[in-house]
Amino acid sequence: MMPRPHAVVLVSGGMDSCVTAAIAGRDYDCAFLHLNYGQRTEQRELRAFREIAAHFKATQSLVVSMEHFTAIGGSSLTDRTMPVTPADLHATGIPTSYIPFRNANLLAVAVSWAEVLHAEAVFIGAVEEDSSGYPDCRRSFYDAYNAVIREGTKPDTHIRIVTPLIDLTKAEIVHRGVELRAPLQLTWSCYQREDVACGTCDSCALRLRGFQNAGVADPIMYAVQPDYRI
Repeated sequence: MMPRPHAVVLVSGGMDSCVTAAIAGRDYDCAFLHLNYGQRTEQRELRAFREIAAHFKATQSLVVSMEHFTAIGGSSLTDRTMPVTPADLHATGIPTSYIPFRNANLLAVAVSWAEVLHAEAVFIGAVEEDSSGYPDCRRSFYDAYNAVIREGTKPDTHIRIVTPLIDLTKAEIVHRGVELRAPLQLTWSCYQREDVACGTCDSCALRLRGFQNAGVADPIMYAVQPDYRI
């Protein structure tokens, strides 16, 4: 058998990155990358990452500390003096949970590792339509970043960013995860609690709405489960 090409998969521990890992694993030998950046649920997300990596039998896994995000602040996820804004799925602005230019930083680490591994792709579970309105989750951002990779890596390096969920809704992602038998029960999405998910932050609300619209029971525990269906 021909060896499979390599890919780096950014795995936060959340549902989107878990489904992305399941998609990547069909065609690539995957190395899993996780970034700690002082977020409120850092330890719970790290646990989810390790359990997901074990489930998929990742050939390599790497955890990188990006503590500068805590020093920089500017986000309710890294600055404990800023409250996490309650979910408002009809809001059009950018919520306090946005971490300034985070995905560019994460991708920089992923591309560096991918170049060393001679990988062909970096997978990230970005979602444009059904997200919190983060500017670094737009397709145009990833198109631009692919241009940066072409300009900033060795001539014989050919790495592309792959965003398999970019056009999907959360309900469609749930269905895709179920279809691929992704271990959604191992994932963690809550922005502010590590014991049980709060059910009221943006991330919990988007996730719950996805499961509710999909007609699938969410396998993790919540403190409250409002009806977010549309």
